[in-house]
Amino acid sequence: MSDEFLRVTNLHAFYGESHILHGVDFTVNRGEVVTLLGRNGAGRTTTLRAILGLVGSRSGSVMVNGREAIALAPHRVARLGVGYCPEERGIYASLSTEENLLLPPLVGSGGLTLEEVYAMFPNLAERRATQGTRLSGGEQQMLAVARILRTGARLLLLDEISEGLAPVIVQALARTIVSLRERGYTIVMVEQNFRFAAPLADRFYVMERGRIVAGFPAAELGAKMGLLHELLGV
Repeated sequence: MSDEFLRVTNLHAFYGESHILHGVDFTVNRGEVVTLLGRNGAGRTTTLRAILGLVGSRSGSVMVNGREAIALAPHRVARLGVGYCPEERGIYASLSTEENLLLPPLVGSGGLTLEEVYAMFPNLAERRATQGTRLSGGEQQMLAVARILRTGARLLLLDEISEGLAPVIVQALARTIVSLRERGYTIVMVEQNFRFAAPLADRFYVMERGRIVAGFPAAELGAKMGLLHELLGV
């Protein structure tokens, strides 16, 4: 079996007549954490959405676990083992924490049980009967991540999961990413918070104007700080 879980080749994406992605190319290996860096508007979120087919139209190639997904509907892509945590979280406000966790369909075997979720996110265990609207921002983010772990997805697309959260919650989410990598999950993160992303990622790709303009392993991060400062203002 190939080490690659995801291979994106010459990916173009459109919203109506707006051409957002202009030939994106990158790979993600099994069990790897990859972070997409870039300024706002660089195309990072659209890249995650285009992998799933949640854009107006797309072309190119998206290979997920050895299967071509470019022509598949989003729910078919999800069934290849892909879980997406959008920036807006998508919590069902009228449902309790536990009802939110019980809602998602299975896309593969090996999804976490409720007991495993609550062990990973103790805050959610304490709030299992609480309505979504009554959870804090940090608890909602934990719930959004936990919910996709219930599905059996092995490739996780995480969009700005640290945004706007208190440092203690960000630290808890970082520990969760480390734990998920140890469990063999493959993760693609879009992050504006460089301090959060830097210690977690195995590799980085930098996006600008809908293209990948740089890519390097975590071991080269120190040597690339000048480039990142130039491209991102880091």
